[in-house]
Amino acid sequence: MPTVIRKTGTVLLQNQREMVHAVSWHVRPSVWSPPTDVYETEEAYMVRMEIAGMREEDFEVFLENNTLLISGTRPDQTERRAYQQMEIRFGKFSSSVSLPGPVNIEQARAEYKDGFLTIFIPKATPNQIKVD
Repeated sequence: MPTVIRKTGTVLLQNQREMVHAVSWHVRPSVWSPPTDVYETEEAYMVRMEIAGMREEDFEVFLENNTLLISGTRPDQTERRAYQQMEIRFGKFSSSVSLPGPVNIEQARAEYKDGFLTIFIPKATPNQIKVD
């Protein structure tokens, strides 16, 4: 009869991290997601994405059904290199953010500065909300 060994959550979590780390060195998805913060102020939803090495025109930003879609392609250097460590991702990226409430898309604006894309999306006022 097999022996059942109960491992604590800490041991399981550590084993899971080791497996993910080992696999991440060998398998890289073709589309990746940059680090993204989403927060709310009294008047707007803010999305801040860390993505250095881009230009404003390199981003595509869409809002559909209160889901913000951000995508683009970060170029890589064309020269060949022998990497000792490789953590900076390049190529196609995509990120989606669900906004928790109605927004005023006509007043939305985006800015790319110092390696950060910041998107300001004002909340809709009660008279701007359409009821179907």
